[in-house]
Amino acid sequence: MGASYEGDRPPNNAGRIFEALYRPDSRRPLQSLPVDDLVPTDQALWPVQDRADIDISGPEFNFVRSIRVFDVRYARQHESGRDGDCNRSATVVLGTYRTQGDFSWHRSSITALPEAHVGLERWGQNCPGIYHRSVFVDWRDYEGNYGFEQVNY
Repeated sequence: MGASYEGDRPPNNAGRIFEALYRPDSRRPLQSLPVDDLVPTDQALWPVQDRADIDISGPEFNFVRSIRVFDVRYARQHESGRDGDCNRSATVVLGTYRTQGDFSWHRSSITALPEAHVGLERWGQNCPGIYHRSVFVDWRDYEGNYGFEQVNY
């Protein structure tokens, strides 16, 4: 009849998460789990949240709001046709954190990429062939120092 009885609920969902991660016929997990005994199981499996649990609106948390994630999903430049027309197309999105740590994506452009980003330096010059995809993350730490990482794929 689609009914079920569930006894007293545990304080966390660790048991259900373990159930989902293990095949019934195998002792091997479908996902790697932390092996460190210093991390309690219920903390190792905390669900990812879309915002902070605490108030992070103060200036001491500006480093969180400084994080920017550029996803260059597609950038292509090439000559085509008899006239040597230059075709350019790009899809770039920018992810940012707002006041309380909630993350969102927005459309962006190649011109918005920071100087530290590499791979598109010749974009717009004549028409050299370019095909580029990358994720670029930059930030300012709590002391204001600039940092970044780029992964091309």
